[in-house]
Amino acid sequence: MPKATGRETAAYQRMIVASKPKRPLAENLVWAFVVGGAICLVGQGVKNIIMKAEGLTPTEAGPPTVGVMIFLGALFTGLGVYDRLARFGGMGANLPITGFANAIVAPAMEYQREGLVLGVSARMFTVAGPVIVHAVVVAVIVGTLSHFVGK
Repeated sequence: MPKATGRETAAYQRMIVASKPKRPLAENLVWAFVVGGAICLVGQGVKNIIMKAEGLTPTEAGPPTVGVMIFLGALFTGLGVYDRLARFGGMGANLPITGFANAIVAPAMEYQREGLVLGVSARMFTVAGPVIVHAVVVAVIVGTLSHFVGK
């Protein structure tokens, strides 16, 4: 088979670029903002409820709010709702902490038919595992530096 010339390769690359569907960038940005804002609005509502019910300060109400939002993200992933929201809202759904819960639960749900240990447990951290490992390593490094350098 004869090798393609530089001109043919360039023409082929132009044809590929011209035939690619155009992404509706402005529409995607708007929906990401709306979905991400709605998730943050729910989070703020959860925080306000926790502060009022338990008499906590905003700082004290932060960790329980994160826990509730992670639970909601995992629950809605398990119910199949969060994946549709993420397809619609893009990074607006993937960036908040609920998106992290989705990243952990979605692979586990995909492999549940393989059993609890080899399916769910083994696949649960395929996406989020590297993030968790890097977070722990950075936390150890920063904590060590803080202990020895900045008191």
